[in-house]
Amino acid sequence: MNIAIDAGNSRIKWGVHDGSRWLDSGVLATADVEWLSEAADEWPAAARVAICNVAGHEVAASIAALLAGRYAQVSFLHASTEACGIRNAYEHPWQLGADRWAALIGARALLGSTCLVVCAGTATTIDRLDASGLFRGGLILPGYDLMRAALASNTAQLPFAEGVFRSEPRNTRDAIVSGCLQAQLGAVERMFAAIATEPDACCLLTGGGAAPLAAHLRIPFQLTDNLILSGLVRYAESL
Repeated sequence: MNIAIDAGNSRIKWGVHDGSRWLDSGVLATADVEWLSEAADEWPAAARVAICNVAGHEVAASIAALLAGRYAQVSFLHASTEACGIRNAYEHPWQLGADRWAALIGARALLGSTCLVVCAGTATTIDRLDASGLFRGGLILPGYDLMRAALASNTAQLPFAEGVFRSEPRNTRDAIVSGCLQAQLGAVERMFAAIATEPDACCLLTGGGAAPLAAHLRIPFQLTDNLILSGLVRYAESL
């Protein structure tokens, strides 16, 4: 039995996995990390716990404290030179975000072909994983909502737009929405162009901000729930 916890910048997601399927899952705001203890009261006591955290030291300490004494095996995932069939080509492997590393592990467990791993959240990350299991590198850019928020907070006359995606926007709200989405889509599609001729090349798309991208991507992709959590389960099983 495995428990996976993904502590992100905005949300904490968790899931209980029995080795073949998800038995339970949940999500809460990262600012409400203390409420995770209520979920933990219902988790199986003999489970292994694997955590990835990109929300800072205080959140990590809070999670560690509320799990202390409850579980014999609690592991925080950190990027390394190699794990679960993946080799890390980052210049300084340990600087890779734990969430990106977990997503890559999850992708490798799901596919044996070259793929682009796209996690759309507060930030959007776009990572290339070769069929051999080599992580070649990737991009980090502000997420779709963060792009819109940056325009709203750093300009005098532009709102946080709730417009419609159009190829030729003719009002300001649609122009903002379309511009921010085009930036996301363009980054993904440009990265995919480098692997498009690889056998069975695919984009794995996950995260809370994945849906707007999925509606407009022009490349082969799979919308994949819980990719980071699945990577954490795979990591826990490898220990």
